[in-house]
Order: sequence, then C-alpha cells, then structure tokens
Amino acid sequence: MPPRPGPGIASAMPSSHPTLKLHPDDDAVVLLAGPRAGHRVALRDIPPGEVVRQYGQPAGVSRGIRAGQLIGPDQLEPEVPGSRALPDSFPPPPPPLPPAEHATFAGFRRPDGRAGTRNWVAVIPTSMCAATEAARIAFRAEQELWRRDRHPSVDGVTALVHDKGCGCSDGSNLEVTLRTLAHCAAHPNAGAVLFLDLGCEKTNLERMRAWLGDGATPLGWDKPVAWLSIQETGGTAAAVARGLEQVEHLLAAAARAEREPIPAAELVLGLKCGGSDGLSGVTANPALGHAADLLVRQGGTALLTEVPEFVGAEHLLAARAKDAATARAVYALVDWYHDYAAAFGARAADNPSPGNLAGGLFNIALKSLGAIAKGGTTRVEGVTGYAEPPAGRGLQLMQGPGYDQMSTPGLVAAGAQIVAFTTGRGTTIGNALAPVVKIASNTPVFERMRHDLDLDAGPVAAGAETIAEAGRRILDHLLRVASGEVPAKAEEAGHREFQIWPEQGVSL
Repeated sequence: MPPRPGPGIASAMPSSHPTLKLHPDDDAVVLLAGPRAGHRVALRDIPPGEVVRQYGQPAGVSRGIRAGQLIGPDQLEPEVPGSRALPDSFPPPPPPLPPAEHATFAGFRRPDGRAGTRNWVAVIPTSMCAATEAARIAFRAEQELWRRDRHPSVDGVTALVHDKGCGCSDGSNLEVTLRTLAHCAAHPNAGAVLFLDLGCEKTNLERMRAWLGDGATPLGWDKPVAWLSIQETGGTAAAVARGLEQVEHLLAAAARAEREPIPAAELVLGLKCGGSDGLSGVTANPALGHAADLLVRQGGTALLTEVPEFVGAEHLLAARAKDAATARAVYALVDWYHDYAAAFGARAADNPSPGNLAGGLFNIALKSLGAIAKGGTTRVEGVTGYAEPPAGRGLQLMQGPGYDQMSTPGLVAAGAQIVAFTTGRGTTIGNALAPVVKIASNTPVFERMRHDLDLDAGPVAAGAETIAEAGRRILDHLLRVASGEVPAKAEEAGHREFQIWPEQGVSL
C-alpha cells in the first residue's frame, strides 16, 4: 500500500518550495507549499509510453515529460495500466491495542444494543412529494417546541429531505430509497421518528411499512414512531399542524435517553473525502487512516466508500483483503462501477473534478492512490452495498459514488454514527443525522474556512507533525465530537445535507 510520508525534505528542483518524494520508485516529487502545492514535478525525463509512478505505483503513462516539468493531464495518456492479480497470501488481523489504550465516548445506549452519538427526532419524508412538509415541520418544531432546557439530551428535530421516491422506474431506485430511509430511521442517532408521505407516491407509507416488516419492532427496537399522510390529513397546512402535535410527543419520548460511557469499539467511523487536492493523499488522508487504524485495533469499524476513487488502486485494497473471496469482492465493486458508468455513457475515470485537477490530481489513478489512504493499513474485512450495514467490524468497503451529497448519507445509513471528511479545496458539507468532522489537507484552506473545517493536517506537510501524531489528534477530536463535548463545524453552521444515490442515474 502507499507508504506513510514523513516530514517534507528539501529538493534540488528549480523551486524555492520544499518537496517530498513519497516512494523510492517515484518519478516525481510533490510540491509541499506555494501556489502549486500538491502538484507533481518530474524528477527525470520520462519518455512517451513509459509508466509514471506515484506512491510507488503506476499512476499514468507518459506522453513525453521533461525533468522539472509540472505533470498534468496533458502529459499523460487517458488510460492507466492496472493489475488484477489475486495475492498469494493474505494479511493477519491487526494487532489489538492494549486494553489500557482503549478509548470511550459518551453516547446513547439504545435498547437494541447499539450506541448513538446524537439523539435526534427525525422527520422522514418517504418521497420528495412530502419533502416541503417535512422541512416545515422540522423547522417549526425546532423554533417552537424543542428547547435545550426542556429536552437537554435531544439534539433537535431534523428533516431528511430528499428528491427520490416517485416519478421513476420501479426496481433498484425504489429499493435503494426504501432501504436508505429505513436504515436511517433505525439508526442509533435517531431517538424518535416521524414518517410522512403524500399518499399516492411509489414509496408511500404503506410500502415503507411493508419494507420494514410486520414485526412489533421493525426499527430494531421499540423506538417511538409516528406516521402522517398529507392527503388523508387534508393538505399541507393540516399536515404541518398535525406533524407538530406528533413531534411534541416524540420529543418527550426521545428526551428520556441520556449519555453514558460507551467503548470506542462500538463506533462505526465513516471515511470520506471531497474537494481533494494533491496534498490530500500526503497529509489528511494518511492521518485519517492512522486514526482509523487506532479505532480498528480496539475493535471498532471504519467504513470506506467512493468506489470510483478505488480505480487504479483497487489492487492495493485487494492485496489487503482477509481472504480470496474478499479480494474478489473488492474487484467486483470496481467492475460493477465501470459497468454502471458505461451504461450511461460515462467512465469512472471521469470522476476528478476541476478543483481536483487544479489542486494537482492529474487523473483518477493519482486521486485513488491518495484516497484509499483514508482506510489506513489494516486488512479489509468485508464489502457491503450502498446504505447496507456491514456484516462485521474492522475495515469495511461500501459500494457508493464519489459524490459527497450521496455517499455521505450512504455511510450514515450503513451505520456510521460519525463521519470524518478530508478536503484540500474546502467543503461545507454536513449530514442530517451524524456529525461530519472535516479535516483540511493544507493550512491555507483551513485558515480561509476555519468556520467550516474542524482540523488542519497542514502541519504534516510543514514537518511540524508526523502522520501518527496527526492521526492521534484526529481520533481524540472525533471522540470529543461523538461525546457531544464539542459540535462539528457543520453542525454549528446548520449543515444537514441528505440525498440518496439513484442507481438508475449516473453519479461518479
């Protein structure tokens, strides 16, 4: 897997800025500072047709690159050579941390045994047809009904507003919508739930009830749940009024929960990146990966997604699989995404955004090699579908797009009670159910967006902090946020994004 870079080292390149060679076999160094920070500079002439290496891995094929030249998309062929060999042997489980090093957080123990980091009353429209009413109910409830002094253990009333559930073909679109909403309703961060529909949409209350099943506790435990149909209630005004009455009772029920010490081993940490730059894979991603390792080594779960950003690096994840079946499942995730994108006339390689390119990520392979560093170094224990809870603990991979607005809710629906999100260009994203802690890859963007970004991994590039030190700092902060000691910046700013991935529409 990609090595963990240490502090920046001086280079003889014609630049006044420090550079770093990530691996002895690399053909280029990374600029660590200045206006081109994160860009790669060739160490030698690389003739046409020769492989360009980063992180010790193939990252592109040269069209003719001169020593000292900045490497960009124009200097590389569009395709990246890959490897699909299954490893001859498989890694052992990671060594557990000594019991004295196991951490705890203050969470909400639910009757089904799981633990939440937040305690929301969730207002869930089963389709976009009830989205406006859901948003109005949640907004007015927070303004008129929820009070911190009256409901000290409740974080508020949140609406999971989305644009799915009708006006689409049957099949996976509906199943993914129902699955995502059901798993969000069952989530330990939701202390009580109000479902509402218009009444005639494809994913109406009747279908949601059928999907949940007929058991006495379809949400996994005896969670307070209310149901509301707009057409039956008499329209928008009547539905909002009735919804507020229901939420008042749900608030009282949710307020009975209290925080208590919970082992960090019970955390599911969602791993995300967005607005990445060329330093993301050098600072923030490997630092987050170290935090994930520390969590996994005490029995916790780290959930990695954004499958288009495995492309060009999938062989490294397969090599870390616990067995041959898991390695094949890793390749199957990526193959499915290639086929899915092709069905819409797109390519997974189209994933890099203009911001990624401007930040020095010259193609999908370079982006992926840095992106998977969020997953740390432990073995891959399994794979799961979008918005599907993993079958076990440890490092798990989830099918899903790179698009932040859809992949983040997928992680939460799959059980993540908190999400760590790295960025090089800057992002403001949050989530309707789980805190999203954002980590800057470089200090300039952290300084510009300090009201939106929680942590700065820039000291790693400056040589002031090691990857391990930054990783420990990240995990410590995640535990404080999980405990409700400090809010995530996205929570302070009121960011509660929520969208659902439509498999029958392309998203990279």
